[in-house]
Amino acid sequence: MKMYHLKWMRGLALLGAMSVSSFAQEVYQVADYAIDPDYPPGIHEVGFTSYGDRLNGLFYSANGEGPHPAVVLLHGYPGNEKNLDIAQELRRQGWGVFFFHYRGAWGSEGEFSFLNAAADVGSALSHLRENAEKYRIDTSRLSIVGHSMGGQMTLAGASEDAGVKCAVTMAAAPLDDPGYNQMGEDYVAGFRQYADGLIMLNGHDGSNVIEQDVAFGEKYTYEKALEGLKGKKLLLIAATEDQAVPVSVHYDMVEKFPAANLEITTQLYKTDHSFSGFRLKLADKITGWMSTNCR
Repeated sequence: MKMYHLKWMRGLALLGAMSVSSFAQEVYQVADYAIDPDYPPGIHEVGFTSYGDRLNGLFYSANGEGPHPAVVLLHGYPGNEKNLDIAQELRRQGWGVFFFHYRGAWGSEGEFSFLNAAADVGSALSHLRENAEKYRIDTSRLSIVGHSMGGQMTLAGASEDAGVKCAVTMAAAPLDDPGYNQMGEDYVAGFRQYADGLIMLNGHDGSNVIEQDVAFGEKYTYEKALEGLKGKKLLLIAATEDQAVPVSVHYDMVEKFPAANLEITTQLYKTDHSFSGFRLKLADKITGWMSTNCR
């Protein structure tokens, strides 16, 4: 039986080799843009430390010697939509992009919480500054881009780091008190049940999700964020058909920010929370705005 299996595998390998050798295939040799042979674009697996835990991520290095402006790209809750198409387009436009998973999320060490995630943004920015030469980036030109909870973390992270020049949010969750007292028992119970199914988030479930969210809102208020965001440029993007973070959250945010004399740009899309059907327009808007305001 073992001999028969071995012969069958050899035959299959031979057939595969014959198929490859006899089948003419076109090889594209002209890239989307002129590649620098000494400093080509690339994707690098990254491991870095945040408060004693090892986090995993990717760095998208831009074409050319640089130094290039750089972006920290933040996913939402729990992070099913990672927006790596945005990373690719930013890299294509000459940005270095750092994407990572927060503590306790998607295999990163430690326990996930909203406060931990906010602190991890600071660790990611420190990692970029410590490895600027390796990544060929200019750390005087740092920005943060985030989606949903990642948008929330973008505002928190940018407000705490004077060296962050620009912040871009996509369907950002709100700062301040999340207001569970006004949402009713059914909503709270449903959120707890949803959190119980998030097996990709270690140390986080229905037993603590509400409490963790409230703790985040107590620390990261709009008042505190607005003070830290002064002097920065913001692009606030939202979706009118969003069922996860209603567009009313965006309207409320837009009303608060001009009062703090912030330089903001806004954009709405008639679509859902993940900007389905508008991904190309979304990428063009973000890269175009950042190229004009943040380079």
